[in-house]
Amino acid sequence: MIRRTQVERSDETTTALVRAARELFGGNGYAATSIDAVAAAAGVTKGAAYHHFGGKAPLFRAAFDGELAKVTAELERVAAEEADPWAALRRGARTFLEHCLDPGFRQIVLLDAPAVLGWETVRAVEQGHLLCMLLAGFRLAAEGDEEEAAVPARAQLVFGALCEGGMLLARSPDPAADLPRLAAEADRLLEVLRS
Repeated sequence: MIRRTQVERSDETTTALVRAARELFGGNGYAATSIDAVAAAAGVTKGAAYHHFGGKAPLFRAAFDGELAKVTAELERVAAEEADPWAALRRGARTFLEHCLDPGFRQIVLLDAPAVLGWETVRAVEQGHLLCMLLAGFRLAAEGDEEEAAVPARAQLVFGALCEGGMLLARSPDPAADLPRLAAEADRLLEVLRS
């Protein structure tokens, strides 16, 4: 029998807690999810949850980071399938909005995160994931363009529009019906920025 190191056991516990947190926070919301429930779902003690995260809010932050990492990986994948940077930006915008249809993503990222973590923290974490992707996409699209200095502002503008589009979907009684309209508006915004 191979014995696991303390670091391996710690990593395993952390992974199990974050996985359980994403499932429970995404399904029930922050307010209705206790750290006890997350620990039980992860198969660990409440003390282990506090040891690894210090409380419910830091555990939520790890779930939030996990959701953003997952959507960022998906955006990188779809963008890599497009040869044209503008097509990659359009496809990425639609993919992000489609991801906002996922109930767990909506609950954690769009509905609970601003209240639990605060707007500045949410934006800082999102910028580390999503805005970096947009900046890279706009830089590729602007290569050789005399307006390359406008790239950060354009990326920030689209980032804000997509976040607001996600919020509209999160609060919509029929988000799937609203998605095509919002995706078309994102396409129009990108087309305006392209010209």
